[in-house]
Amino acid sequence: MLLKSPKNPPKILVVGDLMVDHYILGNCNRISPEAPVQVVEVSQEQNRLGGACNVANNLIALGAKVKLCGVIGEDLLGEKLLEQANHLGIDTSLIIKDSLRPTTQKSRILVSNQQILRVDRESKEEIAPTLLASILQTLKEEIPHCDGIILSDYGKGVLSADVCKELIFTANANQKIILCDPKGSDYSKYANATIITPNKKEALEATKIHITNPSSLLDALQSLKQICNPTYPLITLSEDGIGVLNQEMQIIPTHAQEVYDVTGAGDTVISALCFALSIGEDILKACEFANLAAAVVVGKVGSATATQEEIDRFAKTYLYEKDQIQNKIISLDTLPHSSNLVFTNGCFDILHKGHIKYLQEAKALGDILVVGLNSDASVKSIKGEDRPINSQENRAYLLASLSCVDYVIIFDEPTPYNLIKAIKPKILAKGADYEGKEVIGSEFAQEVKLLEFTQGLSTSNIIRKILQTKEK
Repeated sequence: MLLKSPKNPPKILVVGDLMVDHYILGNCNRISPEAPVQVVEVSQEQNRLGGACNVANNLIALGAKVKLCGVIGEDLLGEKLLEQANHLGIDTSLIIKDSLRPTTQKSRILVSNQQILRVDRESKEEIAPTLLASILQTLKEEIPHCDGIILSDYGKGVLSADVCKELIFTANANQKIILCDPKGSDYSKYANATIITPNKKEALEATKIHITNPSSLLDALQSLKQICNPTYPLITLSEDGIGVLNQEMQIIPTHAQEVYDVTGAGDTVISALCFALSIGEDILKACEFANLAAAVVVGKVGSATATQEEIDRFAKTYLYEKDQIQNKIISLDTLPHSSNLVFTNGCFDILHKGHIKYLQEAKALGDILVVGLNSDASVKSIKGEDRPINSQENRAYLLASLSCVDYVIIFDEPTPYNLIKAIKPKILAKGADYEGKEVIGSEFAQEVKLLEFTQGLSTSNIIRKILQTKEK
């Protein structure tokens, strides 16, 4: 398992805007004769828990005990919400009915798993002060008995500024973690929370900083710290992972996955963060866990959840693939013996099509292709202080990720003479530009093969073009 195994499941209190996510799924084969719009032939309809309910659902899937607090209408949809939440094992005893407002519903129309329209039925009116006061008093009595709190704010009236401030104050007074999924541009209402989870667009609204690179991300995180003083300033970066400020800034990368639907991915992230922190994991482990959970969820359609078993299974697959690449970067003394080994070498600074075609041809000459890679120091001694553009670790990883490359060995000398002498390859592959020239280490190989380069492709040409573009 990725996380610790606590003796008891964590008790988590979720407070926020409750809603139903209504899905209309179908196919489209024609355009309406009445207007230039698609005609959707409905094949299926679903009602799923949305908003703060989806956060609670995600926590249940992870194995937490959950109490949910919010407001619904005195209507059939509200009854269905309660029925579905109770069926999942969510404690709904703190949910309050308000006869003056409808239960929020968001209807999404999907054609071939692609959302084409959303229709919202809701009230944005403020909840009556007497009702809010009653909710607040109940929650302040609940907080000492839970392990973590999530405020899921969709701007529908439950989490007013006063309610947020009171709940965060109470949580801190009882040394409980409290996480906030923010809404709007005024983050003062979330001051002193453990974590606030804005995405890049939301962080822009709050900080006025466009996040375009690591430097601007750091500026935005530091601005969040000044604005509302979370314990861990954090910004979710979609396909780029999570940026968090913990003494220094760290970016926890996301994990490759085919994306079908990002609906509810933010709910999954905050749920996974709270779950991991509530059982004693540190912030970096919690962020890694949240990224993995989100990767599982975006591979599903609609507001989905991820179990610990699904996350573990995905992580093992991802880490296996990652290890398979890393394990191809070896030292000389761990190179397996082969009687049909091909060796080639180079700087491979900016990997391009010419490199790949050359390596594919080299691989075809034998069973195992070993690439000797010039270290950073070696490249500098050959090409000057401005090179390499990419570090030896990055260059080695990219080479190792190619299916045609079996092993990568980094060497420090200007030439691979000593490496070739030790390996004694069957085939020594070099570029056709060595025609008529001495090939270093050729005396240790059974045969030298000269391979054609793809004309016009080189790292130097790519760098030259980048510099010319920059000058323009």
